[in-house]
Amino acid sequence: MLPDLRLPVELSTRVGDVAVRRATASDLPALIALLSDDPISAARGDRAADGDAAAYQEALTGVLDAPLNDLLVVDAADGTVVGTLQLTVIPGMARRGATRLLVEAVRVSSRVRSSGIGGAVMRWVMHEAASDTGATLVQLTSDAARVDAHRFYTRLGFADSHIGFKYTVGR
Repeated sequence: MLPDLRLPVELSTRVGDVAVRRATASDLPALIALLSDDPISAARGDRAADGDAAAYQEALTGVLDAPLNDLLVVDAADGTVVGTLQLTVIPGMARRGATRLLVEAVRVSSRVRSSGIGGAVMRWVMHEAASDTGATLVQLTSDAARVDAHRFYTRLGFADSHIGFKYTVGR
């Protein structure tokens, strides 16, 4: 958990206010549903299968217990979880000791995508969360197939500055 984040926070969107808060164990079903709602995640195995609950529970516990990580959820006005993202603070030596805020696993429910929720949350990350954590750089990766997401991040001011690589262990 990132203790410096001032949460919960209310954000205005085109579909009304949403609240960003820390995930809890009771959010697990909604988190799994958000991952499986995404076609790219589903293709990687996030299919909300009953047999996967223990693995997701272990992952959720690991993220919530890690001092430089936080898992956040976005609640609609009715309390429904409509989004999630993971934040990780990375202290570093490069850039004169810059601290980076890594944004991972950003998901917004397909029911409310393109409603301004993602933009509101990411602007909060870029300004308030980065400031709260002392980060001087906000970074993320996005699957090459996510062309719409790339346009979204570019509109927000992110620079397409690096080429990322991933290696799947065990292959």
